[in-house]
Amino acid sequence: MNDELKITDNEFLRQFETTINDELTTIEYSQQEKKIFLTKVHMSEHLRNEGYLESFIEAVLNEIKERNTRVMPTSPEIAKFMRRNRRKYKDLLPVGINI
Repeated sequence: MNDELKITDNEFLRQFETTINDELTTIEYSQQEKKIFLTKVHMSEHLRNEGYLESFIEAVLNEIKERNTRVMPTSPEIAKFMRRNRRKYKDLLPVGINI
């Protein structure tokens, strides 16, 4: 598995994108002020079964962390990932928000 996925922010379509094994994978978002709402993950079942979901979510969260922006994980997969990695990503959540 590729630990360094290249993430592209497609601002026109409001989604983070990467290509894994020639398949486009995306996380849709909406942005308000200094918060980004991660709303939906599009990844084939095949790639999920190969374990790419976590590395894609992690790469997107690291990209957001560099922007000094807060994250609202409205997608169940992303919320679950952030709960499992609470210590690493708790500083990305807006003040007063717990998952």
